[in-house]
Amino acid sequence: MDGWTPDSWTSKPIKQDVVYDDPQGLQSALGKLRTLPPLVTTQEIANLKKNLRNVALGKAFVLQGGDCAELFDYCNQDMIEAKVKLLLQMSLVLIWGANRPVVRIARIAGQFAKPRSNPMEVVDGVEMPSFRGDNINSFPATPESRKPDPSRLVSAYFHSATTLNYMRASLSSGLADLHSPLDWGLGHVITPSIKEKYERIVSQVKDSLRFMQTVGIDTDRGVETVDIYTSHEGLLLEYEQSLTRLLKTPTTSSTITEHHPTHPIATGTTTSQPKSHYATSAHFLWIGDRTRQLDGAHVEFFRGIANPIGIKIGPSMTPDELIRLLDVVNPAREIGKVTLISRYGAGKIAQYLPGHIAAVQESGHLPVWQCDPMHGNTQSTPSGVKTRHFSDILSELKQALEIHRAAGSFLGGMHLELTGEAVTECVGGAAGLTEEGLGERYTTFCDPRLNEKQALELAFLVAGFYREMDEMDDLNTI
Repeated sequence: MDGWTPDSWTSKPIKQDVVYDDPQGLQSALGKLRTLPPLVTTQEIANLKKNLRNVALGKAFVLQGGDCAELFDYCNQDMIEAKVKLLLQMSLVLIWGANRPVVRIARIAGQFAKPRSNPMEVVDGVEMPSFRGDNINSFPATPESRKPDPSRLVSAYFHSATTLNYMRASLSSGLADLHSPLDWGLGHVITPSIKEKYERIVSQVKDSLRFMQTVGIDTDRGVETVDIYTSHEGLLLEYEQSLTRLLKTPTTSSTITEHHPTHPIATGTTTSQPKSHYATSAHFLWIGDRTRQLDGAHVEFFRGIANPIGIKIGPSMTPDELIRLLDVVNPAREIGKVTLISRYGAGKIAQYLPGHIAAVQESGHLPVWQCDPMHGNTQSTPSGVKTRHFSDILSELKQALEIHRAAGSFLGGMHLELTGEAVTECVGGAAGLTEEGLGERYTTFCDPRLNEKQALELAFLVAGFYREMDEMDDLNTI
């Protein structure tokens, strides 16, 4: 690749960088990371790329969700299982509604760092660094706790590895077995209408599985387990570079363009397997809205890795800039290589999304379009508490579906900040959470998340939108 190396980003201007007072400690931490094994494999990354290609072609739907900012303390059995089960529940509902396979990507096992508007803040009259995430500094509001600590980079690796290990073990042990979806306890979801709808869908799935068993086609282990891929914002480039490896590209049917009598595969001879640079900290990384400068360090790093990548786009992104950015990070125009994660806000999406869609269609790029209805809808209560209104989140998702449909495009997924815990951070939903009730269990260390009840309700409503659209299409073909 033209002029690219894993460290070529260091020659570019960078946003959201971290300044450490201990350069020797930083180099020691990065040196340790370079010796540790990859967190994910190239085959897993290749499988995700294949799935995202299907999403871009309108053959699948992607559900991406998890914490705004993970804490090291979230690395425990109950919290990991709660997130996994919630994604499984939501994906089951979306499969039923959209009538497509669902690709599950969790914001987990690495979503520690967070961009901040200001690197410093004043707490009780004392100026100190802002909390940047558990892999950078600590949340307690003291100058010493907020001091960036490079040893936390190594801690982030091991917390990611432990979380990922338990996820894989749980899934391979039957946590996602569709033979018993009711074992995915509804937890805090006590709203009768949601519980009734979910149980009705579960009943339909179980009827289908019984039919498969009866006719003897229940032999695919796909009904017993699923893939859940990991993702995070690729914010700390020192960390990402240290876990970037030059590895063999997995051989798939799509990498062999033809078979010929003189082809080395046909004659039994071998050929060297190509290698690519993979960011092995996660299957999927994205560039944030604050770090997507065309001449910046993050874009430079991302253009060279073989992983599927995401780009957050908002009102400040011009159509021309979007196309130039796609040309830089995906010059080969690989289908589904890039996921465009739109985050405009319910009141602005109609103004900006149509122009972005039209520009991409004209350019010939075919990305995955994903709606992030969270970040553009953040607001503060009169008392200064950050929250999001469920109605705004739902409105942006519905508008995104309608705008893509009208443009002959396909909304391939949604990107949510959520938790499997019974938190009280977002206002609204069937349970009617009000601003006065936010203090009951407001535990986020960054942005407000949907709780389990709200997230599952959102999945039902989005599934309903897809069902209605399919029914309209059927009527129009009569």
